[in-house]
Amino acid sequence: MKTYLKNIYSDIEKEESSLFQKAKQSITSKLKSTAKFTYLSAFALLLLSSCNQNQTSADAQELDSNQVPMEMVAQNVALQYPSLTALDDPDEDNEEKNRFLLTLLVQALTAQHYQPLALDDDFAAKTFDLFLKRMDNNKRYFTQEDFKKIEAQKNLIDDQAMQGDYAFFNAAYEIFEQRLKESEEISTEVLANPFDFTKKENIELDGDKSVYAKDESEQKEVWRKLLKYQVMVRLDDLLQAEEKKEKDEEGYKAKSLAELEKAARQGVQKSQAEFFKRMYRLKKKDWRNLYLNSITSAYDPHTEYYPPKDKENFDIQFSGQFEGIGATLQEREGEIKVMNIVPGSASWKQGDLKEGDIIQKVAQGDGEPVSIIDMPLDDAVQLIRGKKGSEVRLTVKKVDGTIKVIPIIRDVVVLAETYAKSAILEPQKGKKIGYIKLPSFYANFQDKNGRTSANDMKEELEKLNDENVEGLILDLRNNGGGSLADVIKIVGHFIETGPVVQVRQRGSLPQVYSDTDKEVVFDKSLIVLVNEFSASASEIFAAAVQDYNRGIVVGSPTFGKGSVQNFMDLDRVLGNEYDNIKPLGALKLTIQKYYRINGGATQLKGVVPDITLPDMYSYIDFGEEQEPYALKWDEIKKAKYKEWTPSYKLDKVQKETDKRVSKDDIFSSIDENAKRLNKRRNETLYSLNLEEYRALQRTLEAESKKYENLAKADETLKIFAVKKDLAENKADTVKQASFEKFEKELKKDVHLQEAIRIMNQVQ
Repeated sequence: MKTYLKNIYSDIEKEESSLFQKAKQSITSKLKSTAKFTYLSAFALLLLSSCNQNQTSADAQELDSNQVPMEMVAQNVALQYPSLTALDDPDEDNEEKNRFLLTLLVQALTAQHYQPLALDDDFAAKTFDLFLKRMDNNKRYFTQEDFKKIEAQKNLIDDQAMQGDYAFFNAAYEIFEQRLKESEEISTEVLANPFDFTKKENIELDGDKSVYAKDESEQKEVWRKLLKYQVMVRLDDLLQAEEKKEKDEEGYKAKSLAELEKAARQGVQKSQAEFFKRMYRLKKKDWRNLYLNSITSAYDPHTEYYPPKDKENFDIQFSGQFEGIGATLQEREGEIKVMNIVPGSASWKQGDLKEGDIIQKVAQGDGEPVSIIDMPLDDAVQLIRGKKGSEVRLTVKKVDGTIKVIPIIRDVVVLAETYAKSAILEPQKGKKIGYIKLPSFYANFQDKNGRTSANDMKEELEKLNDENVEGLILDLRNNGGGSLADVIKIVGHFIETGPVVQVRQRGSLPQVYSDTDKEVVFDKSLIVLVNEFSASASEIFAAAVQDYNRGIVVGSPTFGKGSVQNFMDLDRVLGNEYDNIKPLGALKLTIQKYYRINGGATQLKGVVPDITLPDMYSYIDFGEEQEPYALKWDEIKKAKYKEWTPSYKLDKVQKETDKRVSKDDIFSSIDENAKRLNKRRNETLYSLNLEEYRALQRTLEAESKKYENLAKADETLKIFAVKKDLAENKADTVKQASFEKFEKELKKDVHLQEAIRIMNQVQ
């Protein structure tokens, strides 16, 4: 991708690069003149070189294999472990190899990370907190005494990391291994007897609000309550099924509560047995990798170590995509959360699985559900993956706390749904408006002639121009980003020439990436729709539109990810003489930050819309700022650019929209529901009394149903495919059905309806 942007650097940056090269030559010459080329000298050269790398991807990509300084660091770290070359089995869990890996990761982070940390007690405290939370997030295994023993080594973590020493990890793992066995014994004992669901007692399900048990006796009580809660949830499901049969089937004799309690308990016994089996399958090296990732995450949430695995599992972990249902997922603190729904996928078609849902169980068709709480991501993937046409049933916890079973027929992703798609909107009164949905800033990095979002956007804009539309609504909601080169070109479709984004690498001046093509493809009014899941390249586009005054950004504040990551293949930075210890895995690390052309970072703050509309997540904290140890917001010097002069007064449009939205019943209900979701989300103390629990669940279900179908289709809104697509759609029943589904969704989209009203105000 460097070739796309190689001609857009400013004269200042070229001068900086020239000065850098002279300094590098001087230092290199002095270093090479010394008799002994030490690690410190290689490190000094690396620090200098790392200040002048030009990376141009909005998302993770492979690190350039020609980065000699990093190879120097790896080589010098390897020299500290002379017995490495004597290892015979690369898969062997060898102490020397493990120590080398830890040292290499720490030095790579110090040398290459955008914002390196001092290896001190603060770094140690961050690593300690992350590791304990990942190992025992819900405080079910360790006791207070265990915690004190482990904490005694907390301030030694930094020194140990520099020396490749795992003493802290080994101490924690030894205790955890013991407590895991004890927990299984407790589980077996507790589940052998019926529970009393008439007793008034509660359980706290938020690990952050919990404390470690004082001793083994109190720990047993923690497990008793947890298992009782799990049985109660199953018992409620069984009772509902029985009640439905009684209602629907004449003469049906319902099972007794005791029978159902036993069945529910047996179901939990089975799931617990499977859970402990999975836990025992994890080897010490798996937990060690968890520790290594606690070290990397102390730098920022997007810096991660990827241990070597077979290609398929590595790709699953890297992408987080559950093949078969089309959802992008993330494992965090024992829970598997839906981060994004892939457009055109099985989940997208089914419609019930949403961003923010927590997947708790997986069942194959009518089979017994298997709990995936605390399950490694790739193990959960294996349960959810399956052949096209087969059914998987996901038990999910919705944002408001309700539990829902979602059946999904596995399918392949319909690629056409992942590309830019346009339509013509004709409201009963007002303008003829163009609409484009852009799911991502896609590009084909393997094929220079492959399909790209920039080319597709130009084609869709030209189609709309041919239809004489008077304005455009560009929908970037749920667009998680993509190619930096493409977002620069797409901004260029709406301006003549000028800067689009600034990118800063550690130790260097910001580089301004600009659109140099003078062609303006679309010069009419523009509205950009965004939400909490618009990230990265989407934020670059929305920010540029705001900074140029080129259009109006409408919706919710965006995600706030303003950093760039690169993949470093650890095998490639070591010489061939170390092939016997490979594979070592890969390190994804943050190497750059994005800045708007007005100088502000998109990191943490994201892009705040010109006009904010209520949505279901309005009161729930989402985004980068919720991630531990995320990079901070800052600002740099403003780039030089010329703003557009719009035909409207933005403050007037804002006031009229606010007035209209405040009187809108649907938006009032959306805001009311958003407050309810936030309130319910923070209620994590649950009753273990069956009657009280069932009453709460029915209340939650009734509340959820009340807000389920807020949006009413605007039948006065006419939606058409552009003329150039009509013939193709008519000839292809799949495409025609897809457009009809698209049309129905747009008619019920209240945020789009308001964007149309705003568009009718701007001229």
